[in-house]
Amino acid sequence: MLRQIIGQPTEGQKETGRAEAPAPAVADRAPILSAPAPAAQPQRASSSFNMTSSKNVLANDVEIKGSIKFSHDLIIDGKIEGEVQSDGSLTVGENALIKGEIKTRSVIIFGKVEGNISVGERCELKSNAILVGDIEAGTLSIEEGATFMGASKVGRKPEGKPAPLGARPAQP
Repeated sequence: MLRQIIGQPTEGQKETGRAEAPAPAVADRAPILSAPAPAAQPQRASSSFNMTSSKNVLANDVEIKGSIKFSHDLIIDGKIEGEVQSDGSLTVGENALIKGEIKTRSVIIFGKVEGNISVGERCELKSNAILVGDIEAGTLSIEEGATFMGASKVGRKPEGKPAPLGARPAQP
């Protein structure tokens, strides 16, 4: 499929309209001084190709100071100093260091996080994870060997209206 996207023929397809000239003998070659001819424009992917299925990656040599916002899935293996926000899923790689708040739909932590985490669904701390901060999540999974220093609030928020602060619950 990648060959179709970038315009190269796939196996079983023949290249049409291109004639290959034989390479000149070694003695006949002269240095090329002009820029090579531009490559053919890659074909656009068909509308059925779904770009949202891939994950975006910030490699371990990336350092960012500031807020990050994304909408689908992101893998961070570098250093981030600032808030991370998303409606999607975040994976914190084993080389990653995040100093700041994380507010996403779900998060899986293999590396180190220094800051509070607030996720609507699931938070997973893998065996090498280090978290210094509080967690608020729908569900929480902590593997043996993970380090967690902070407080946690786990569970779904009630659907009904919250009671006023000074109100006492009705007694039977």
